[in-house]
Amino acid sequence: MKQNINNLRSQKSKAHGYRFTVGRCLQVAAALVFLVFVGRFLYLGISQTVNGRNLSQRTEQLYKRNQVLKASRGTIYDRNGLAVAQDSHLYTVYAILDKTSINYKNKPEYVVNKSKTADKLATVLPISASKILQYLNPSHSAFQVQFGAAGSGLTKRQRDQIVKMKLPGIKFFETPARLYPNGNFASHIVGYAEPKYDKKTNTENLVGTMGLEAWYNDLLSGKDGTQISSVDAANYQAPNHAQSYRAPKNGNDLYLTIDSQLQDYLENRLSDVQQTYNPVSMTAVVEDMKTGKILAASQRPTFNPQTKKGMDKSYRNILVQDTFEPGSVFKVLTLSAAVDSGNYHPNQYYNSGSVSVGGSVIHDWQSSGWGSIPFSQAFPRSSNTGFVHLEQQMGAKTWHKYLKKFRINQKTGVTLPGEQSGLLAFKSPVDQAVTSFGQGVNVNVMQMMQAFSSLANEGQMVKPQFVEKETNASGKTIKSYQVQDVGDPVYSKQTAQVVLKNMKRVLNKRIGTGATYRMDHQSIAIKTGTAQIANPHGGYLKGDNNYIFSVVGVTPAKKPRYCVYITMKQPRRMVKPAETILASIFKPVMNRTILMSKNEHDTTKLVTVPNLTKMSFQSAKQKASQLGIKLVKLGRGDKITAQAENKKIQVGNKLFVRTTKKITCPEMHGWTLNDLQQFATLADIKLDLKGSGVVQKQSIKPGATIKPGTKLKIELKE
Repeated sequence: MKQNINNLRSQKSKAHGYRFTVGRCLQVAAALVFLVFVGRFLYLGISQTVNGRNLSQRTEQLYKRNQVLKASRGTIYDRNGLAVAQDSHLYTVYAILDKTSINYKNKPEYVVNKSKTADKLATVLPISASKILQYLNPSHSAFQVQFGAAGSGLTKRQRDQIVKMKLPGIKFFETPARLYPNGNFASHIVGYAEPKYDKKTNTENLVGTMGLEAWYNDLLSGKDGTQISSVDAANYQAPNHAQSYRAPKNGNDLYLTIDSQLQDYLENRLSDVQQTYNPVSMTAVVEDMKTGKILAASQRPTFNPQTKKGMDKSYRNILVQDTFEPGSVFKVLTLSAAVDSGNYHPNQYYNSGSVSVGGSVIHDWQSSGWGSIPFSQAFPRSSNTGFVHLEQQMGAKTWHKYLKKFRINQKTGVTLPGEQSGLLAFKSPVDQAVTSFGQGVNVNVMQMMQAFSSLANEGQMVKPQFVEKETNASGKTIKSYQVQDVGDPVYSKQTAQVVLKNMKRVLNKRIGTGATYRMDHQSIAIKTGTAQIANPHGGYLKGDNNYIFSVVGVTPAKKPRYCVYITMKQPRRMVKPAETILASIFKPVMNRTILMSKNEHDTTKLVTVPNLTKMSFQSAKQKASQLGIKLVKLGRGDKITAQAENKKIQVGNKLFVRTTKKITCPEMHGWTLNDLQQFATLADIKLDLKGSGVVQKQSIKPGATIKPGTKLKIELKE
């Protein structure tokens, strides 16, 4: 019994010793852990680094915000100060669905009431509430959703409307955008800018990818600024902390040589011909020959930079990126060379019809010719054989010297990307002969405009230009573009007069090829052209429509100032003669150019648009009336909340203003394209245009309420 008691005591003693040992170990372990933590904290407090990284700097970075301040891209204006390309911003709305999205105030950052959200969004977006609800209830788990095309491309006004609804979980992406208010308007010249992602700044920037937008991209882009600031846990700016700020420098503005009214008119005429006769391509240019300033220019096919319609089929700028055999309009250059070199004898006769050169026979366009005729008729009749004789009388060496003077096969250096220099085949006698009437030589349209400019400057060519001046964001002129002479004069003043007299004779009904282009009571001189198109398999294409038809005309005929040059390639519905088709563009455009030249010194034509916002409509109407502007009211309110962004406007034209959020559709019959663009901008709607001219039909009835984002279909007619 005693033995058992002693054993129990011994076991208890051992257990107590074990617990004591374990306890001591735990105390020592705890002390060591404590010492490690203390040591770590002391180390951090003294060294301020972890794994070689400075904690103070890391904390500062955590609460530091480095914000990029975006610079505005410069505006492109026409020569009268009307905007043709300007900065804008578009927005894409999206919804956060994940219920773990809660802000620092413990409030939800996700969509709480989906039905209410759908109903509210449907009042702004061009989509039904039921469709929005489908997006908000995806078939699979999603952190966030977008609303398709209906939720993208929103204007600032639409975004602001949604923001005021204070809908939880509804957020926006902002995308820089470019506004092209005139639609199809010198599209390949003005060009196109689109947003591109910049990895360095993690932002999207507008970058010019075509036309003047691309050529002057650096000038238009400006430079972004930065703002570095310290914030607290709630993301508010922390007081008593140094701030760093560098203001953005907005891009410079460009003023073009293009006249919007003339350009619009040219676009309408080209569209009408395109729809009726369906040519493969067309180009048209109106130039002030004295200065080289391009007043209007376009091509077909073209595209709408605002909607991107047609861009995939017409990305190339035909005016400079495509080269072609010019045909008989090139005889203007040949005749100039022959006269200036003393090899034009108008009273000397030659046998027309055909001529043999180096074993090849060259024919006139009228294969039987006109018998034995004087050289004075070679140009108005557009006789190929006559010009072969002129080339032979000059000699290849002299003719080639003049081709060099005309800068054939050299780029003009015009401010458009991708210009091609063309080709000149001049080795054999046949090559040399056919260049006299515009074959075996490839040129671009701007090279021809540069050559034609010599007619107005006593033989001196001037470089074509599209830009009048550039100004900074404050409106101060940074650079004015001057007339640029190209090389030395190609020929004399007397030579120019001989050529112009021959161009007038082209209009002669008896011997001229251009009687169709006659304009009563107008002083013009012209040259027509019909150029064959090379067959990829050799030779030239056959068929009545397989040509590049062209006409160049200058006015006034004795002392020319303006030039109109039009080309048309392969009309696929050639139901009328080529000269009749071209005349339907040439004559009205030339007439409009002449009228414009008579009024170009009329300083009352354009007026500066005053700021009418916050004024009563009656007061604004009275002020506008004094300037000769017709005010058009959108909405039933009395106070003006917004107006069309026009800096200048022509006397007698409309200026649209908005007075209320709710807008009803007006009667638009007879409205111009400019009227439609103003209305669409203020009403936040999208236009679907068909045809050219003025409004004939509209898809929304007058008096109907228009929701932002609505698509309005318009049929235009000349």
